Amino acid sequence: MQNDIFKNTSNYKNLLVTVENYVATVTLNRPEIRNAFNDEMIGQLTSVFNELGADEQVRVIVLAAEGKAFCAGADLNWMRAMADYDYEENLADADKLAQMLKTIYQCPKPTVAAIQGDVYAGGMGLVAVCDIAIAVKNANFCLSEVRLGLAPATISPYVIKALGARASQRYFLTAEVFDAKKARQLGFIHERVNEDELQDRVAAICAKIVNNSPDAVKTCKRLLHDIAGATIDDELITDTVRQIADIRSSQQGKEGVQAFLQKRKPDWLA
Repeated sequence: MQNDIFKNTSNYKNLLVTVENYVATVTLNRPEIRNAFNDEMIGQLTSVFNELGADEQVRVIVLAAEGKAFCAGADLNWMRAMADYDYEENLADADKLAQMLKTIYQCPKPTVAAIQGDVYAGGMGLVAVCDIAIAVKNANFCLSEVRLGLAPATISPYVIKALGARASQRYFLTAEVFDAKKARQLGFIHERVNEDELQDRVAAICAKIVNNSPDAVKTCKRLLHDIAGATIDDELITDTVRQIADIRSSQQGKEGVQAFLQKRKPDWLA
């Protein structure tokens, strides 16, 4: 099972993008400023996740970073420019960030954050919108906005969901730095590994996802978004009944069951 290798960095000045064996890797490539993002990088991330989400040759997307930090939040030069924005300009600018986060969160392909360094401010939002997060043991995390007289408003729906409401109350208000061990205890990341293990561990998780039915994975991701926190009522139950009927009667649903019964690989692994 192998697809073609695709490499394209020409359209994304701040990103490195590769696809190999159904795994796309989007690497933040501004290490000199700790991969802080500006409006240009936000636009590029929105574009690339839209493209990869629609690409049938992609089954999982890794969000990685170059350098010592995963993402330090907003670029200081960009923040200086925003200081002169009027209210309407601030609304438009914030909406671009919100749309980028929404695009990654709603991407139909599973997303894995490979966290090789510190995560601050808006970088916390990037981690929170990914489905799976693996961090090195020496990574630090911080919601630092209140130190600057700001609030993590745009990232808050995702961070609160990933970190938990009670922990968010503490770290939103104190701007304390917490380490990967605490992030794991709080459920913000799924695993913490040694630096030399990160790439292999992320690759192993991606291999697990690639082996699964692409349609079933897409359905599961939609279920996770729709069901979490929903009231268990007749409408919800009816919807879940419809969804299992849909996937059972789909081509991949039928193929997967037949392959299991016949003790062979399903066609998506051919």
